[in-house]
Amino acid sequence: MASIFSFFTGSGFLDLGFEKTGFNTALVNEFHAPFLDAYKYSRKKLNHPEPEFGHALESIEQFLGETPLARRLTAQVKKVQSRGDLAGFIGGPPCPDFSVGGKNKGHEGENGRLSQIYIDAIVQHKPDFFLFENVKGLWRTKRHRAFYEALKIILQENGYVLTDQLVNCIQYGAPQDRDRILLFGIKKELVKNLINKDDMKQMRISDDVFAWEKEMRFTREEALKTPHWPDRDPFLEEGKREAPSGIIEELTIQYWFNKNDVTNHANAKDYFTPRAGLPKFQSIDEGDDGKKSYKRLHRWRYSPTAAYGNNEVHLHPYKARRISAAEALALQSLPKEFVFPKEMTLSNKFKTIGNGVPFLAAKGIAKTIDNFINKIR
Repeated sequence: MASIFSFFTGSGFLDLGFEKTGFNTALVNEFHAPFLDAYKYSRKKLNHPEPEFGHALESIEQFLGETPLARRLTAQVKKVQSRGDLAGFIGGPPCPDFSVGGKNKGHEGENGRLSQIYIDAIVQHKPDFFLFENVKGLWRTKRHRAFYEALKIILQENGYVLTDQLVNCIQYGAPQDRDRILLFGIKKELVKNLINKDDMKQMRISDDVFAWEKEMRFTREEALKTPHWPDRDPFLEEGKREAPSGIIEELTIQYWFNKNDVTNHANAKDYFTPRAGLPKFQSIDEGDDGKKSYKRLHRWRYSPTAAYGNNEVHLHPYKARRISAAEALALQSLPKEFVFPKEMTLSNKFKTIGNGVPFLAAKGIAKTIDNFINKIR
């Protein structure tokens, strides 16, 4: 068995993928109380057990150095390992500082430095494996890539062999165009019989050993570039529109609205209603999502990245309003049983949705790691 220690948990979309794959949840760490409350609430609704070592409403800095929390975390990791389990850290540090559409301040930004702190926590507490998730800007932007490569060197110098991959969450079946960089590392002594000498010398895991693509449902090309995806159509308020032939229906917004029964979901009425927005809401074509804000989704296409900060507004395909929290959760491919508490503010609901990893992607990643662990054993 393997146990996960989750950092930057948010409301636990990434964690849920690991939980559903059979990983034990050892510890959950989140700094923002409303997100952690939503994590606890959703797990009760899903009948999931509480984390073995509970929830920590703390900044990740509190787990570094010689603080009481740091000493406790070291002891918890050792306890998991002493019973023969593998201990793993998972987390996606807040990423606006590496996002071209966000702050783009890099590792010097308030959020950017949290990536370094997460790596420092891995080095100090020595889990058997870890997952680091972030935006593609950390991988593709030249000045951010140098920082990312420096983090990898630190990990390798501390005994971790690594593999990374730029993936799109739509490849796992989530109805959303969302690129992410994934970095996985594991202690070299655990894989010495699995990795050849050349790769071990370079502290890397080859793709034929760590099969990133095995759990993907689609290639990037077939999911995003099929010639049959519709472009734009006139807005039909409450109007019907037949599905075009040749599309991958399970990657469409309408498929997921139906699958999650969004009109009867507990968060169905959770959406922003601006006082003077109706004329604008009625003037934008279905599928017109090319602007920075006021993107109208197309019912028979996948969604752009579910990011609801920086004035980015996603409109319902055939209703004159913004999408609801229930609809946004569907676009993150969460089970329909996943719900937010009523008292949670709309801002917090949409922020944690936008921050989260789509559930099907999380589950696919967790299964990929599980497959690899089974190879070791």
